[in-house]
Amino acid sequence: MATAQSEELYKSFLTKDDFFGYEDPEKYAKYIPKLEAYRQRLADAIPKELATTLPKPRDELIAEQFDAVDYLYKAKLLSPKEFEITDTPAATLLQNIASGKWTSVEVFKAFAKRAILAHQFTNCAMEFFVDEGLKRAEELDAYYKEHGKTMGPLHGMPISVKEHVAYKGKPLHACYVGLIDNIATEDSVGLQIMKKMGAVFYVRTSQPQTLMQLDSGNNFTGLTKNPFNLLLSSGGSSSGEGALVAFGGSVIGLGSDIGGSIRAPAAYSGCHGFRPTTRRISLMGGASALGGQESVPAVAGPFARTVDDIDLWMKHYINDGKPWDYDTWSIPMPWREVTKPNAKDITIAVIRDDGLVRPSPPIRRGLNEVVSKLKAAGVNVIEFTPPNTKLAYETINNMYTCDGNYKQREMLAESGEPLTKLTKWNLNFGQGSKHYTVYENRSLNVIRDELRTEYNDYMVKNKVDFILSPAYNNVAPHSEEVYNWSYTALFNILDLPTLAFQTGLRQDPELDVWTEEDKKHVYRSDLEQLENENYKPDEFKGAPIALQLSARRYFDEEVIGAGKLIVDDILKVDLLKQ
Repeated sequence: MATAQSEELYKSFLTKDDFFGYEDPEKYAKYIPKLEAYRQRLADAIPKELATTLPKPRDELIAEQFDAVDYLYKAKLLSPKEFEITDTPAATLLQNIASGKWTSVEVFKAFAKRAILAHQFTNCAMEFFVDEGLKRAEELDAYYKEHGKTMGPLHGMPISVKEHVAYKGKPLHACYVGLIDNIATEDSVGLQIMKKMGAVFYVRTSQPQTLMQLDSGNNFTGLTKNPFNLLLSSGGSSSGEGALVAFGGSVIGLGSDIGGSIRAPAAYSGCHGFRPTTRRISLMGGASALGGQESVPAVAGPFARTVDDIDLWMKHYINDGKPWDYDTWSIPMPWREVTKPNAKDITIAVIRDDGLVRPSPPIRRGLNEVVSKLKAAGVNVIEFTPPNTKLAYETINNMYTCDGNYKQREMLAESGEPLTKLTKWNLNFGQGSKHYTVYENRSLNVIRDELRTEYNDYMVKNKVDFILSPAYNNVAPHSEEVYNWSYTALFNILDLPTLAFQTGLRQDPELDVWTEEDKKHVYRSDLEQLENENYKPDEFKGAPIALQLSARRYFDEEVIGAGKLIVDDILKVDLLKQ
């Protein structure tokens, strides 16, 4: 856990924004009753018959690094049929519904129960509407009975959604307390598409204040925890999606990513997450302080427990949903059928260290084992020292705050809510409260485009198909102690499609220790020191070890194809078999 020294080091970064004009305790006091009512509605929305009794008070489970996923199976918190349904790949689940083997109602009930269990352990939900989900499942069954066919390609599929994605008639606040009374007047494009295809919705999930954290802290519901080690963070900003999907509480989770907000929670929490190239998946309809910012656009993308499930969702969402008919920002590019490549036909460049923050022992072990297995399978693996990573990181951080935090200040000051620890951190990205001129912002875009050309040229000239890298310099961090975004944000500024995937390995306090050579390391920056000194082997027991795989822009399908090869065939990772 954080030491006094690390806290002082953290505070030394808070020099670019003095936080004036944000917090107002008197104004915030008027919102406290609304927040209490919000939390009560969340608690009341959980059907008692679907909940369980935790083996110990949640605080005790957190302190002992409780593995909630392991307990789910050992304590048999679901029936055999419920386990069968919720541990079935998406394609098979849909086939079973289409054939009449399973009804949409029984599939929905199984996932709703597992989602509620996930929330009890991890605090991953911001809103449940189980009755609505059940009604929708009943309508789908009635349609199937009358017509003898399914309504659409996602008929009966339980899907979870990050709260800041607009859902008609429901609160849309993105964890800004000042928006607590804001009600969405229409569905986001993503929800419109999925509803037409027959998806079933029942839960909206947590995110951090400002959405600009790789963690979950907010003034609505607090912290979301890691299902494999409750002491640790589930990641962010799609915090609840990572925890819920990894626990098995939905088939697909929809999140968003502007600096790692899909990949970090997927990597930390123990599932897979895909950041597509921009403009493949619509993000139209939602709440954010970064609307209109196009230097580094956010993207939407899926979480799942199999790479096949990600492929299935991307294919149906794009090819059947045609987002360009709803959102002119979306490009009319159908999802291509790409088969798994032959291992001997691909070249992967591996980044072991981005030159900014040294990876911790479990991440290094994960890289070593995966690279060894790739080579044994015939993959051509080459070492890659990525160029200009410091420039890339500084540039993207400047892009995040180039309005001088104007919009963040406006949205936070509406309620005067307390700033969380990592909100203070993200407000100090780049130059913090410095307002960039149009010319200065355009200069950042020029740097971005030069970086994209540099990396693309490297991949083309060296015939590199994919880049393998850490998704973070550590496994899941402690809550409110994730500071470095460099490993994920690099691929946002480059706009490369990137899959965060599980290696099947878990942190081991006996194996994953700093070596004597490590202890002689001279820190290259205060950021590296802050991150590295936070890794103490005994405090990360069983944390999933994940990596990420990237390809060139708009080679999204190839990333997913290679992901299947690596995850299923080479690493033989099966997140549905516990």
